[in-house]
Amino acid sequence: MCEIDRQCFPPGIAYSADDIAMSLLQPGAFALIGEEANDIAGFILALRQRGVNSHIITIDVLHPHRRSGLGTLLLSAAHDRLRGLGAKRVVLEAAVENTPAHAFYLKHGYRITRRLKHYYQDQGDAWEMVKEFTAT
Repeated sequence: MCEIDRQCFPPGIAYSADDIAMSLLQPGAFALIGEEANDIAGFILALRQRGVNSHIITIDVLHPHRRSGLGTLLLSAAHDRLRGLGAKRVVLEAAVENTPAHAFYLKHGYRITRRLKHYYQDQGDAWEMVKEFTAT
């Protein structure tokens, strides 16, 4: 997962192996893996938090598999699991300059709620994005 994250994000945004391991050790954390032709093509790391909130920590799809629908499948599966665990809202962060990510999340019902100054280790800003789960 760490190697895939490094391929998907630049230094300062990519997570270290320790960061990913610590995220997975949190109560309510889970990872879903996407495969194509028996190779790992991407993953999503999510966390069901206390109360009504949940968090998408990262979603990574390797470049050759982008625009294949894999990101949508991973995000939808994570949403389903989070809703099943009682989450009413999911929050994530996306680098301000990552306009393809913004478009992807907006397409999936997220809205930008605020700018997070110096969010990343390289001091880059991020948009906080939120999706409210509707009752089904």
